[in-house]
Amino acid sequence: MNISISKTPLEMGKVAAEKVITLINEAIEKQGYARMMVSTGQSQFEFFENLIASDLPWEKIELFHLDEYIGIPESHKASFRKYLKERFIEKVKGATMNYISGEGDVDAEIKRISSIIREKPVDIGVIGIGENAHIAFNDPPADFDTTDTYAVVNLDEGCRNQQVREGWFPTFEDVPKQAISVTVYEILRCSTVVSIVPHAVKAKAIHDTVKATKADNNIPATALLDHPDWYIYLDEASASLL
Repeated sequence: MNISISKTPLEMGKVAAEKVITLINEAIEKQGYARMMVSTGQSQFEFFENLIASDLPWEKIELFHLDEYIGIPESHKASFRKYLKERFIEKVKGATMNYISGEGDVDAEIKRISSIIREKPVDIGVIGIGENAHIAFNDPPADFDTTDTYAVVNLDEGCRNQQVREGWFPTFEDVPKQAISVTVYEILRCSTVVSIVPHAVKAKAIHDTVKATKADNNIPATALLDHPDWYIYLDEASASLL
């Protein structure tokens, strides 16, 4: 575990992007391409801005979407497909983005995206941490035992309330109860994991994760304690309880 603390989210986003850019270039130099999982949400805004401004060879980069709500269309403002297209993919040229759709035949979609991601190892997992310490949409108690790649997960009350507070949905009842999510198992298969976690609302989750002595599925992010190459980027607010 490697922890970096910046004064502000803006500084944190720049430092985290520099690390990810280095990792991507190293993978491309070694094997001719890079594969990366990417997170969404307000916590990733500054990181994406810096990544977009880089001169990476995007045509050599393949990206994977972590999760998507079941039952909402891409046109919904909370759709992670919409988020990634508008805030990231449409601003770079040549990258391959593997999106997840939560509409239609969910089992078929899980089989499709699982098959693609298992074709070759994933070099970098950019994995945020939620207010309830979830990683992707693996809410507590997270499934640490499955060896599936993607799965249908239930969203807990804390996670659904977070989506309302961040403005993605007008009320708690509007937030879907389920999503398709990459599993904890698959996240841990990434060669390197980078967690970008700003803001004071994440301080308790960061404290509970970093101070844990072992993985605990009631604090899902503690699964990352067992990863041999994990980097955490914080601002002073999210690190305030450490």
